[in-house]
Amino acid sequence: MEGLDAAERKFPFIDKSRECALGASYGGYMANWILGHTNRFKCIVSHDGMFNPESAYGSTEELWFNEWEFSGRPWDYYGKPDSENPFRKWSPMLSAKNFHTPTLVVHGQLDYRLDVSEGFQLFTTLQRLGVPSKMLYFPDEGHWVLKPQNSQLWYKTVNDWVDQWTKQGTRDQGK
Repeated sequence: MEGLDAAERKFPFIDKSRECALGASYGGYMANWILGHTNRFKCIVSHDGMFNPESAYGSTEELWFNEWEFSGRPWDYYGKPDSENPFRKWSPMLSAKNFHTPTLVVHGQLDYRLDVSEGFQLFTTLQRLGVPSKMLYFPDEGHWVLKPQNSQLWYKTVNDWVDQWTKQGTRDQGK
């Protein structure tokens, strides 16, 4: 956020009323975090992002990353307050009551880094909260969209989503 603040100060051509946040993988996790901590953006795109660190721990093929990032395993923090449990302290899911920004969720069924359930959990939460949202699901892709026809669909869907929410006067569209 501080980087964006600095860019806005330096570049007067940036239209602050039409900004979106987009992220994939760790950036998807950051997009999910932003979703619960600011309403600054017109829309968000979360591609293969972690939503619930505790469930993600048990469904990844890359345990080292989670154990390093969260300084242990989820059960190592059993009985400790959320403020001392990084799996909960840094969980986008636990800030869901603050979700308001229209969000496009993208996830592939063959993603073994961040299981597709992370995308479904986020999308279900957004839907239950009444937040304008859409899910782009690829049954034949992994952590990245690699097939040409799927890539075309990804770009069209992401660009259409951003265009839909960044046009002037569209903040409440779809509600």
